[in-house]
Parts: sequence; C-alpha cells; structure tokens
Amino acid sequence: MKLRMVSAAAAAALALSLTATACGSDDSSTSTSGSSDKTITVGIKFDQPGIGLKTPDGKYTGLDVDVATYVAKQLGYKPSDIEWKEAKSADRETLLQRGDVDYIVASYSITPERQKKVDFAGPYLLAHQDVLIRADDNSIKKPEDLNNKKLCSVTGSTSAQNVKTKIAPQAQLQEYGGYSECLTGLENKVIDALTTDDAILAGYAAQPEFKGKFKLGGFKLSNENYGIGVEKGSDLKAKINTALEKMVQDGSWQEYVNKNLGPAGYKNEPAPKIGVIVS
Repeated sequence: MKLRMVSAAAAAALALSLTATACGSDDSSTSTSGSSDKTITVGIKFDQPGIGLKTPDGKYTGLDVDVATYVAKQLGYKPSDIEWKEAKSADRETLLQRGDVDYIVASYSITPERQKKVDFAGPYLLAHQDVLIRADDNSIKKPEDLNNKKLCSVTGSTSAQNVKTKIAPQAQLQEYGGYSECLTGLENKVIDALTTDDAILAGYAAQPEFKGKFKLGGFKLSNENYGIGVEKGSDLKAKINTALEKMVQDGSWQEYVNKNLGPAGYKNEPAPKIGVIVS
C-alpha cells in the first residue's frame, strides 16, 4: 500500500506547528495512492462465477471476492474502501510489479516460476484439476474413462492436453473460446467432459441456470495451491497471512467455500496451512 505523507508546514507558533503536524498524521493514516480517502486496490477475476465475477449490475461476487474483502477488513479497510481491478491470468505478475494493485486474489496458483517474480501469502485453498460431467452420465467414473470421450477446455489451456498426454491418450480434445461455451456444449451433449481446476468448475456449475445439471468427477488430477499475490518483498505478505489464519479460525473460510462452491457438490480439502505448498 502506498501511503502519502503530508509534512507539517513551518509555523511561527508552536500551537500552529502541532496542529499542522496532527493534520499530517491523520492524512497519512487514511490516504492511499494519492487520494484523500483511504483505499486499497485488489486484483480479482471478473469472469469466473463462484470465484471472481463482476455482475451486470456492477457488483462483485465469488470466493476470491469474499476472501479479499475479509483480508482488507483485517488490514483496516471497509468494503467501500476497496477498488477492484481485473486481473487476467496473463497480467497478474505485471500488475503487481508495476504497483497497479496492492494484492491479487484470482485463482492464482503458487508455482516456482511465479515465485521468482512475486511473493505469495497463503495458500488459502487447495484445488485440483478435475473434470465436470453431466449429472446423469455414469460412463465416466475414473480418469481413464475419458478415452474416446470428447474433452473440452479453453483455447490455450494446458489442462486438456495434460489429460490426453498423461491419462487418456485417446481423448478427443475440443478447444472452445471460453468455459461458458464448454458448458453449453456439455449441456447439449456435444462434448462429454470439461476440465480445469475443480474450484473453477464448481463455481460455474453452482450458477442457478446450471443447478443439478452437472457433477464433478472428483479425480484430483493435480494440486493447485491458490495464494494471494503481492509485490516481491512487500510487508503485506505477513499481514495477509495473519488475516488468513484468523479467517480459518473464526469459521469465515468454510462459510465462504460453502456459499460459493457448495451448490455444485464441491468437496473441499481442509483449509491449507500457511506456507505449506502441496506438490
């Protein structure tokens, strides 16, 4: 967070000097990013239902939004003090390195390559690559059953390729422009399964229009440790870790998971321990 310090102007009288100093102190404790108001800028996804979504009426919903808001509160910010900024996957490190955001909560998996560029608080969720299938489909009970099935993921994603390379070499890959297109194809039986992180899949499946139509395979094809990204060397890392620990202890973490991902039958892992990365 960037706090602007206002110096007390030189004054002839001691009383005036003290008054000016006091005003400067107040301003420094409530000002960020050159504003006269206290604000914090947080990066989230805008297009992942259940995780981070900007709704048509301008509201923000999802697990990451709830987590980010809780953390901001522990740092001394009200929800109205938060400035939300879209953090697309390819832009996350750049946003932090340029100082465009204070922290990022955006289904942000902690990886060694990313840790070279930014720091991570957390993790706050252990997700897994999984598949989403139709609720009435009993033909896919294990990963190998994806052989000869039409498997969808978004263009440029490595998830579907991982399945084809490592698990089901006869899977028929179908790449669509977005997850919503995959879901439509799955609903219409044009494709048989959709693959990406289970938390993301659960978020989509939990939407009212898809209620009861899909189910998670529960295959746990990989471990994805979701962390909160901060600028390299930032003292926010320790403060956010403290907030995350409190979030788990007071029950808020489980409440957020149940609310945002539970409707899809998401069976979450226990809350991860801070600093413990499951490989």
